[in-house]
Amino acid sequence: MEGLSLGPAQVNEHAQDHQQYASLSAHTTDHDSWLPAGLMLVTGFNCGYILSFSNLMMVPLGWTWGIICLGVVGLYTAYANWLLAAFHFIDGHRFIHYRDIMGFLFGRKMYYITWVFQFLTMLLSNMGFILLGGKALKEINSEFSETPLRLQYYIGMTGAAYFTFAYLIPTMSAIRSWLVVSTVLTFTYIGLLLMVVIKDGKSDENKNYDLKGSKVGRAFSALGAVSATIVCNTSGLLLEMQSTLRKPAVKNMRKALGLQYTVGLIVYYGVTVAGYWAYGSDVSEYLPEELSRPKWVKVFVNSSVFLQSIISQHIFVAPIHETLDTKFLKLEESMNTASNLKRRLLLRAALFVMNTFLTAAFPFMGDFVNFFGSFTLIPLTFVFPSLIFLKVKGKTARMEKKAWHCFNVVAFLLLAVAATIAAVRLIIDNTRTYSFFADT
Repeated sequence: MEGLSLGPAQVNEHAQDHQQYASLSAHTTDHDSWLPAGLMLVTGFNCGYILSFSNLMMVPLGWTWGIICLGVVGLYTAYANWLLAAFHFIDGHRFIHYRDIMGFLFGRKMYYITWVFQFLTMLLSNMGFILLGGKALKEINSEFSETPLRLQYYIGMTGAAYFTFAYLIPTMSAIRSWLVVSTVLTFTYIGLLLMVVIKDGKSDENKNYDLKGSKVGRAFSALGAVSATIVCNTSGLLLEMQSTLRKPAVKNMRKALGLQYTVGLIVYYGVTVAGYWAYGSDVSEYLPEELSRPKWVKVFVNSSVFLQSIISQHIFVAPIHETLDTKFLKLEESMNTASNLKRRLLLRAALFVMNTFLTAAFPFMGDFVNFFGSFTLIPLTFVFPSLIFLKVKGKTARMEKKAWHCFNVVAFLLLAVAATIAAVRLIIDNTRTYSFFADT
């Protein structure tokens, strides 16, 4: 079955609405096989972000609740994305944007709410990537100098590299030729990282796994850990990624998801658990800072993280590029005409100058991860798919299925509110601890 169907009455009600929410796109759609999409998911979710997850996910929860959280969130996000992939088609209509299907089913207000949530997710995710790239470059410099430059210089270099790649490789489909490079870098740096992490863990017999802070502080930190675990597993951009796939797009997307939640999940959960096991509750927010010698391993890991992040960040910000290109480029011309190249240069430059400046001003890794994990990703991943199911299949679904999706809507809305409060509290704490443009 290529997608879900509305009931007969609903088909008539929404037949004219589809044209309103059927978007044109300046980027390639309906072209790729499932394997490039699967590799994008595996390498994208095994980017430099995973080097902060031992600190953000395991330290606030400890062993028991940490492992439970990893398992439950991993299964739930796999299920939610598996369900969402089926909504790419409704009654033969293909929706290439998440916001299009929400607008089609629930009206203009939900169209804009969904786009704002996705837009914030992509911007905050990209800021996190820029910060990670900057930290990797600073770590390399620290290996050769006792007085490395301020972090902001490396953030600027990273933003420039991301801009260059986004300009030269304009679409998500165009990343295909870079996936082999990304895959080799990903598994090479993770393999070397794990070798040193395991060696360090075996040599330290006095590791401390105690939870830190007051009961109230630990409760807020636990909510932040849940948000970080959601970020670890999902992007909120599944339908946009699925739009690049050739038919049968539902089946192909689910194959790609299968690769992510087997191979990909084993790797990024493995790094998360190994880092916590080796260094305990004192593990750094950026895992390579903990590595012992040899020097060349630290340099290689950080170099690979930086280079791999150039490719990975493009996956998660490409829908913004697609929206801007569709709005401002001349669609009747090729993307590589002189006029479109100039427009693309200005669009990419404006985006990365803004994001690089904001990252340099607020270099707080946990804030990026926890805030977009709670405020935007929880609704996009768990609430909206259940709302879609209730709208599309509510009149024909069995009572227990409707009850299940109603429970999901209520439970995850409450979780989103609680986790967002925890993330805002973390931001306030960090603004008290750090100054703007802090050299963290």
